[in-house]
Order: sequence, then structure tokens, then C-alpha cells
Amino acid sequence: MNYWVKNSIDLASKPGYLDNIYNVYPMEVGDIRQFPKELRNKIKLACEAGDKLDLIKLLLNNLDLFPIKDSYIAFLRRNKGALDINPGTVERIGGRLLNMGFNEIIKASSQPKETNRQIGPLFHRWIPKLGYPVLSEQDFLNHKGVAFLEGSDTYLKDFSNKYLKTKLKKGLDLLLKVKSKYIIGEAKFLTDFGGHQNAQFNDAINLLHGKGGNAVRIAVLDGVLWIKGNNKMHNYIKKEKGAAMSALLLENFIKKF
Repeated sequence: MNYWVKNSIDLASKPGYLDNIYNVYPMEVGDIRQFPKELRNKIKLACEAGDKLDLIKLLLNNLDLFPIKDSYIAFLRRNKGALDINPGTVERIGGRLLNMGFNEIIKASSQPKETNRQIGPLFHRWIPKLGYPVLSEQDFLNHKGVAFLEGSDTYLKDFSNKYLKTKLKKGLDLLLKVKSKYIIGEAKFLTDFGGHQNAQFNDAINLLHGKGGNAVRIAVLDGVLWIKGNNKMHNYIKKEKGAAMSALLLENFIKKF
């Protein structure tokens, strides 16, 4: 098994893995969503009157988070007029809302933002904690030791394509220089299996397996993929030959050069 993969799996099964990875991804539950008292009163009146159409319109027009999951909500958000010409949909969704009742509607609509939507910037904020300089382009190019390039994921991609001839189409989470070597990579914290998390995993692996250019490619992965078990993601990563590793091993990887 690949050295970095094996050590990441071992690390994830040892005491303190989650405690330590929290330093990289310090995800906090967001504040409860608030909305005005006047709006609450309007929602309550619509519930008491059993006015399904008015209730749906109030929620769609005023709340970021619709209180129920339904595949048709995104369509209705983008085409408000559809409510007036699809009575069956209004009856179905409105009926579910009335069955919930006012208190449950308010509770469901007040849930904080999901933490996994906040993950993106956290890795970038953690990089300086490794103790290496994070430099602007010209200083980075002139630097003789270890340094990270400062900039957004798009900026890092553009630099990589310009100077390292990598022909990337997606942004990067890290670009660093170790002596004469350049290292590019994506960083993901995978909170579960399936759906969007699989897509995140695939993005990192696709970068790792990409060809061309003058850069060492790595995938910095953390979360459920390192849990020993018979799931697709773990079974795949066990066979990975490239440099896939936990963020907690990134400094050790740098020191190998």
C-alpha cells in the first residue's frame, strides 16, 4: 500500500485524529437563522387560514431555507409564476407544510447553515500555521526554500498553467515550492459517502492522476475515506498509488524533498 495512504489510514484510527484535524477544519455550527416578527405573524396567519398558496409564497420569497426538502422547490424559486398555474403542486407542498404546523415550519426554517458549505476557505486559513511563508507571485518565484503561493483557487490554477504548463481547468487549494520542485494539490474534508462528497473525492483524485506539466501532484484528503471498512471510497483509496494523504501529514511530505 502507498506509504502516504497507509499512514493516513493508521492516523485516522489513532486517538486524537479528529481533535487534530479540527485545527485544519474548525467547523462551527452557524447561528440560528433569524427572520422578522412581522413575517412570522404572516406565516402564522396563513397556517391558521389554511392558505396553501400564500404560505408557499411567503416562504419562497422571504426565507433562504425552505422548511421541507422537495425536488420542485428550486424550480418554484426560479419561476414564481409556476405556483399560479400548477394547483396540484401547491396542494401537495402546501398540504405538507400545513401538516407540519406553524412551530415546526419556523423551527425547520431557522436551522443554521450546513457546516460543509463552510469548508472551502478553512484549509487556506490553516496553511500559514505550518510555519512556511505564504508569498505573492514575484516573491514566490524568487524564493529559494519552501513557500506557498498566496491567492485564490483560480489564481493558483492560472499560475500553474502559466508557469508549470499543467493545463488545469479547475482551481487549486495549494501550490507550493520546495527548493526546485513545485507541488500542486486539492484539499477535501469528506464528511460522508455518496452524492456531493463522492464528487469532491473524484475532483481530488482526477487532479492527482492528471498528466502533463512540471509539478508534483497531491491530494490532501481527510474524513470518512480513511475509516477502515468495506465501502467504495475506502476500497479505492487503499489501491491509490499517488500521493494521497491527510493534511496532518503534509508537513512530513514537504520534508521528504
